[in-house]
Amino acid sequence: MIKANELRQKFLDFFREKNHAIISSTSLIPENDPTALFISAGMHPLVPNLLGEKHPAGTRLANFQKCIRTGDIEEIGDLYHHTFIEMLGNWSLGDYFKRPAIEYSWEFLTSKKWLNINPDKLGVTVFAGDQDAPLDKEARDIWISLGVPQERIGALGKEDNWWGPVGQTGPCGPDTEIFYWISDQRPPKKFDPKDARWVEIWNNVFMQYNKTKQGAFEPLKQKNVDTGMGFERVLAALNGFQDDYRTELFKPLTQGLENLSEKKYGVDEETDKMMRIIADHVRAAVFILGDDYGVTPSNLDQGYILRRLIRRAVRYCRQLGIEVKTNAAVALARKVVEIYSKTYPELEHNKDRVFNELQKEEDKFESTLEKGLKEFQKLGKDRLIDGKEAFKLFSTYGFPLEMTQELAQEKNIKVDVKGFEKEYQGHQKLSRAGAKQKFKGGLADETEQTARLHTATHLLHAALRQVLGSHVEQRGSNITAQRLRFDFVHDEKLNHEQIKKTQDWVNDKIKKALSIKCEEKTVKQAKEDGAIGIFTQKYGERVKVYTIHDPGAKEIVSMEICGGPHVQNTKELGHFEITKQQAVAAGVRRLKAVLK
Repeated sequence: MIKANELRQKFLDFFREKNHAIISSTSLIPENDPTALFISAGMHPLVPNLLGEKHPAGTRLANFQKCIRTGDIEEIGDLYHHTFIEMLGNWSLGDYFKRPAIEYSWEFLTSKKWLNINPDKLGVTVFAGDQDAPLDKEARDIWISLGVPQERIGALGKEDNWWGPVGQTGPCGPDTEIFYWISDQRPPKKFDPKDARWVEIWNNVFMQYNKTKQGAFEPLKQKNVDTGMGFERVLAALNGFQDDYRTELFKPLTQGLENLSEKKYGVDEETDKMMRIIADHVRAAVFILGDDYGVTPSNLDQGYILRRLIRRAVRYCRQLGIEVKTNAAVALARKVVEIYSKTYPELEHNKDRVFNELQKEEDKFESTLEKGLKEFQKLGKDRLIDGKEAFKLFSTYGFPLEMTQELAQEKNIKVDVKGFEKEYQGHQKLSRAGAKQKFKGGLADETEQTARLHTATHLLHAALRQVLGSHVEQRGSNITAQRLRFDFVHDEKLNHEQIKKTQDWVNDKIKKALSIKCEEKTVKQAKEDGAIGIFTQKYGERVKVYTIHDPGAKEIVSMEICGGPHVQNTKELGHFEITKQQAVAAGVRRLKAVLK
């Protein structure tokens, strides 16, 4: 048996021995990446470094990263898909390439000193090759040299063994995946990755090409390695479980549901599936609410996903027969905090917010759920719920579109999704089709205009603290080449005078043509110097600190821990103008602004 903390530590110790710097997990909310709502992979925070920007910790990195995978929500309920996951990863930024990466993963998994997995229970895949790039013979030959039989090596196409680019152009390349045989039966000699008893546990991505606008695949100047090992799956496998929900990460939650529902996990598949959905969704909700950026339930962006997870969990609690007054989500959330607070101290620090927001959302949904279900029963007489009806369930009764679809599917009724989207124009479209594009994660825009707006965000943050007070803290940002969006802590709408003062303050600093200095510091140094940032990293870790200094006034205008593109002088920004403000959630405001 191996404990969760022991597995995490073994992974970090192994790569520390291989001269990797250990970096911390970042916030779940991507900073300055307009293409994604959540961090969805371990490599996501490192995109600028994979594109060539120097990382303060060096060229060999390793960590465990918290991630949210919204594309898997409909698959939740099986034995090993999850909305929230921990990804153990190691990276080479132009340092080592295929052979060391493959050797490291194989050594960690099979060596007696580390995980001691029987090689007979492992199979691998490599890229099969196509018109764009050849068979990854190099990776295949490395596996053979390590003793992997050829019948245990599968070759698959782009859909399975190719990474990126996320957009139409950019870094991409083949990958090689490692699978574990989860069955108690002896694994067959020939490896078949389509057999569900082979479960992927590790992926080595080799970024060796750049896809051009013309569709050509050119060799990258900086070849990178990006790997990821699924923590929950590996923990289950090492402990002899074919079900992730039997590990210490989930067992307290399923036991809690057993006590609340007086039903047993592992007896009835329908009950098991509901318990897995509830446990998964509550765990994910706790991590989103407990993040230092403080997302709360709403009908927009991250808040929409959070609301959807909580309400889906509450609905399945009702189906299990759990009474409303038990506040099951909060009870389970307390167990999640107990399980993870030592590894992720922000959960302990923010636990009151987690419990309070869960309680409010659970109560709010319960107050409308029964009415909404009664309204739903009136619909679909012609085996169809039209767009207006689906939107009414959303706007009046708080039913996410996906919940209406699930309820309708149970009764073999269709839902007019396109009609719903048409009615939904007052909100950001988060239907299934739109969500796939928005939630996939990926490359932030690195254009000059984005760099200008990114820098302006620092000035806006500083201005708000001057005008409104030091309680203002960033709760997220989204920057495109057209505008910036900034979420921050403040519980009142800004009046006209406050908006004007904020704009004037920023434009004054722009006119002064202040230089912007970038320094590498430890988190401890940055904090002692007065930098603003999310201080969840370890004190020995090095970060980039951007400082805007006003020599005339002999004061620091802004000092923030930050990554991504910046300009070198505020005179490059132009004229700053706030175009819109709105409430995002309780105590959180949003401003949108442009540079002219």
